[in-house]
Amino acid sequence: MKILKKTIIIIFLVSQSFVTFAHDNDKDSTKVKSQFTELNFSQNLDSLLRLWYVQQSLQTNDSGFVVSEFNDSIIPDFADSVYIKRLSELPVFINLSFNKVVRNYINLYTHKKRDLVEVMLGLSQYYFPVFEQILDANDLPVELKYLPVIESALNPRAISRVGATGMWQFMYYTGKSYKLEINSIVDERRDPIKSSYAAANYLKDLYRIYDDWVLAIAAYNCGAGNVNKAIRRSGGKRDYWDIYYRLPRETRGYVPAFIAATYVMNYYQEHNLSPRKIDLPIVTDTIMVSEPLHLRQVAEVLQIPVQMLRDLNPQYRRDIIPAYNKSYSLKLPVQYTTQFIDFQDSIFAYKDSVFFDPNSVHKAPPKYKKYHPKAPSGNYTKLYYRVQTGDNLGFISSWYHVRTSDVRYWNRIRRNFIRAGQRLVVYVPKNKAKYYKKINSMSFAQKQKSVGKKVPTSPKTTTKQKNSGNYVYYTIKYGDNLWDIAKKYPGVSNTDIMKLNNISNARKIAPGQKIKIKPKQ
Repeated sequence: MKILKKTIIIIFLVSQSFVTFAHDNDKDSTKVKSQFTELNFSQNLDSLLRLWYVQQSLQTNDSGFVVSEFNDSIIPDFADSVYIKRLSELPVFINLSFNKVVRNYINLYTHKKRDLVEVMLGLSQYYFPVFEQILDANDLPVELKYLPVIESALNPRAISRVGATGMWQFMYYTGKSYKLEINSIVDERRDPIKSSYAAANYLKDLYRIYDDWVLAIAAYNCGAGNVNKAIRRSGGKRDYWDIYYRLPRETRGYVPAFIAATYVMNYYQEHNLSPRKIDLPIVTDTIMVSEPLHLRQVAEVLQIPVQMLRDLNPQYRRDIIPAYNKSYSLKLPVQYTTQFIDFQDSIFAYKDSVFFDPNSVHKAPPKYKKYHPKAPSGNYTKLYYRVQTGDNLGFISSWYHVRTSDVRYWNRIRRNFIRAGQRLVVYVPKNKAKYYKKINSMSFAQKQKSVGKKVPTSPKTTTKQKNSGNYVYYTIKYGDNLWDIAKKYPGVSNTDIMKLNNISNARKIAPGQKIKIKPKQ
């Protein structure tokens, strides 16, 4: 309950910060209080607070996460010249401009969102070394490590309103194009390491297009198409600030937010900010798993909180490592690595029938020879009916007062197809079995009469249909089909007409065509 109250206070104050963010006389800041920061921080704040390691930090920290009334005397503010000097002294390759827009974002981080920034400073001790190593290996500016700060607040489970996922906020198709595995069980956009490699390749591709890191960062947010459009509409200008108002509104705040995050992550001490202690293991080890494994198997055998395993391995959406045909990684606190190796046989065998039902992948319908239909209840008995020419399932089910679907089920019939001479199983009430046994010996007319249906008489011969011995010749009219024609003659089915006239496809009949029909006597 204590944590819930703290969260409510934070959310309220964060929402208030967007109202009071812009200075009254600053038109640019009014526009830049924009969707960007609101979306990235407000949407990710709740999920960030729900992460197990952040909750542990809040529970063990006496100061908690409560935002009190700020005393301006302990939250310093500086002149523009100080910010300009500090930005110019950072050992970075990317051009970090300073203006009113950037200043407003710095104020946002250092005044309104101090506690969130302190949480991210604590998380940075865990994630930044990972980003730095991958960026350096790809010969990219190391300061790009600050992009996940504004993309996701360093939350590996962050999901934007349009579906961008993970710390680097990859959309589905972009993630797939950079070889991230995304399916119902695994989503490597959430994997801090693999998504960082994908982000590095994506950023390299964008830099090849623009030869300018600021434009590449803008394109990372809104796509190269939008940046190219802004360049064309600006008469070919290729400076971010020259095309600023041609960019989507969210992207106008994206680059200034990146510059401000770079500043704050380097000069947080000057603003009396301190990293929040996060109970996430700084030292971890990675084990490659080549058999299917559930995180609860590891957690329960090694006595590790399953929430910790989920936070260390956020790419597994259902707690399942689906190592059927290839190996997957499992990240553990380093002190548990040797225990996993020592007890791995026990871990894989632990409740394996609960977490992985070996029979589920072998379930199939019973073989035909082993299939034995069952009576609806003990009050029913089994009878057999011999199919006659002209019968169909609708007729048979009505004669026995059962459902057509039951006749199909009892006899494994597909698409209502039956043939003359076939023996069908039918279940009827025991007390009426004597009556239903007579149906086999009845004529078609008698069977129809037993259910109150009249048998249509044979149509009179006309110029279009003539008798010839035992056959009737019928001239097909426009709109006729074999099913409707067969219903005009007692005991005749469309199959009978097709056999008698050597018709292989019932749809290939034409008006004017004469067919031969043999009505039942």
